[in-house]
Amino acid sequence: MALSHMLTLCQRSAAVSSRGLLLRPGSVHVRLAAAPVPEQQQHGPAAAVAAESPINQQQSRTFLTMACVQQQQRCVSVDNINPAIKSMEYAVRGPLVIRAGVIEKELEEGAKKPFKEVIRANIGDCHAMGQPPITFIRQVLGLVSYPPLFNDPSIPADAKQRARAILDGCKGGSVGSYSDSAGIEVIRRHAAEYIQRRDGGIPADWQNIILSAGASGGIKVLMALLRCPIDGKKPGVMIPIPQYPLYSATIAEFDMEQIGYYLDEANKWGLDIAELERSLKEARKTSAPRILVVINPGNPTGQVLSRSNIEDIIKFAQRERLVLFADEVYQDNVYESGSQFHSFKKVMMEMGEPYSKMELCSFMSCSKGYMGECGIRGGYAEIVNLCPDVRTMLLKCISAQLCPTTAGQAVLDCVVHPPRKGEPSYEQFEKEKASVLESLRERAELVARTFNSIEGFSCNPVQGAMYAFPQIRLPAKALEAAKKDGKPADTFYAFQLLEETGICIVPGSGFGQRPGTYHFRTTILPQPEKLKEMLGLFKSFHEKFLQKYK
Repeated sequence: MALSHMLTLCQRSAAVSSRGLLLRPGSVHVRLAAAPVPEQQQHGPAAAVAAESPINQQQSRTFLTMACVQQQQRCVSVDNINPAIKSMEYAVRGPLVIRAGVIEKELEEGAKKPFKEVIRANIGDCHAMGQPPITFIRQVLGLVSYPPLFNDPSIPADAKQRARAILDGCKGGSVGSYSDSAGIEVIRRHAAEYIQRRDGGIPADWQNIILSAGASGGIKVLMALLRCPIDGKKPGVMIPIPQYPLYSATIAEFDMEQIGYYLDEANKWGLDIAELERSLKEARKTSAPRILVVINPGNPTGQVLSRSNIEDIIKFAQRERLVLFADEVYQDNVYESGSQFHSFKKVMMEMGEPYSKMELCSFMSCSKGYMGECGIRGGYAEIVNLCPDVRTMLLKCISAQLCPTTAGQAVLDCVVHPPRKGEPSYEQFEKEKASVLESLRERAELVARTFNSIEGFSCNPVQGAMYAFPQIRLPAKALEAAKKDGKPADTFYAFQLLEETGICIVPGSGFGQRPGTYHFRTTILPQPEKLKEMLGLFKSFHEKFLQKYK
């Protein structure tokens, strides 16, 4: 019975013989000492243990307990996994978001809170915050997913034509088949035509278009391509501070060197070349900088770079032999009067040589803009002036991932090949697109205006993208309380905001910020009435917070 009980504790995973207890590979072999047992009483190991002397039984129990400890040891533990993964963090889905999920479950189970719902202002998830999908996109997606819909007379002919072209590009005429690793050819061609139209006729080669699972997939595979030590130093990646945590997380995961350069908060989060030079000079002491990441329009800061600023950045990257990563996923999201999106490729090509010969990787996504199709995971990377041999290696690398989701590719095709004037879907498409972007513009103004009206807040104009990144000045007592609680002050503030109002934001410390300053990122995505409610709750909470810690 003693042995049976121990075997149960060991999850019945040990192999037992009359010679002892044999554990799985990597554990110890424990031999049990037993007194001789008459042959007629020997019915297996349990009988042997039952016949042991009290001393031997105690020894056996000790050995079995030790064996169980060994048995419970895993082949994989946090001590022997990739250390880069342990150092990796992704604030947008960090502890605050986990707590928000727990609170949602508690509310569902009837828990009493000072609020009725969690407002997830932490992430740019458009449809989760009530943004309606674009009809044309969903019609095409429905058609390619379920071809019998081609018989539906209510679906316009141009949506059917787009869907048929996509299916013709799929093996077996089905989006359930693998596509080429770089994506369906007809969609890559449409993406190149879109870029050429966007950039005023500057040529784009479809063979330089790599379709991906959102922009993130393209960013990660191209960053991995440059993950190579130079002269014994780690490859470095220059990223803006504040930055989108995808970059810091991927840099940590790939064991590369993060090189932060501060954006100029006093100048609408502009990019100062002197700061780039300072950051690069410091980084070269310990690393080999290879990539310069620029996010335009900015996340989390919402700035839109001027053309002259982009020209200066390009000159810097060319002079310092850096590969430019232009994260341009918010190129449709420009709100402030006088602001305009300029693609890095267009500016680079118009500057002429040597700049037009620079290596550039630019990224676009169907998750943002007016589309907001985050969960479907469609995007592209355009690679410009990459060495043909390196391009071959890139294609080999992505082939190991088989292909990006074909549903995401289909949605991207609708973005780069939208209805044209005169086609049945054109007017409705343009109306829906304009409605989404105009509403976002109004919300961008409302958010900045409201935060600037709250004591202790300062917020730059939300020129573009989908976020505000206000600075908040916290009382000394709040800083002391945060320190006692073992949290950064902005995280301390954000947790209290969540617990008292249900509003989930991301602390500025998750994006990076100048030491001694405190910020947070919030989306502008809640629908207008919900956004007004959220901002009212925010203001009321902050007033109580100041009163508590003054």
